[in-house]
Amino acid sequence: MRIAIASGKGGTGKTTVATSLAAVLAERGERVAYVDCDVEAPNGHIFLKPAIEKTQAVEVPVPLVDAEKCNACRICCETCQYNALACLGDRVLTFPELCHGCGGCSLVCSEGAVSEIPRTVGSIESGRAGAAWFAQGRLAIGESRAASVIRALKRRVPTEGFVILDAPPGTSCPVVETLRGVDLVMLGTDPP
Repeated sequence: MRIAIASGKGGTGKTTVATSLAAVLAERGERVAYVDCDVEAPNGHIFLKPAIEKTQAVEVPVPLVDAEKCNACRICCETCQYNALACLGDRVLTFPELCHGCGGCSLVCSEGAVSEIPRTVGSIESGRAGAAWFAQGRLAIGESRAASVIRALKRRVPTEGFVILDAPPGTSCPVVETLRGVDLVMLGTDPP
């Protein structure tokens, strides 16, 4: 069962509830994984004190334009919905920090001038916190692709037992990505 602990704002006790639930389930002998999806400010490690055994980079594909092959047709720039490519005369400029990794630019390039290279946007740390499996994502400083890190983090989650997802605060894309595919959501609120 996948259970997400979420809230529309910070400071409601999401991490306290999520870490406590993971700890209690582990104490009862259940298979449990705690996953800190607040990749901009993970803090579940403060409560669970895990032994980190593995760190992996999270990479997303971004365009690389070979000026020798480019015929300046501009189709790649017109295809990009996020303005990660800009056509200036016969040159194509790339803005990797704006790219969402859809690969459209390389698909539409008839000359094969656009390829993709990996860009590191964060990391995933995993290990054990007592009897519980532990994982957290960390968004790289200056990056805005939190949902990409969360998606990569969730792909590494065990498929058996309980999975406790500690969601980031708010209601934006990182929260939506955290909640995708869960069985149950517990919402925390402040008292009126």
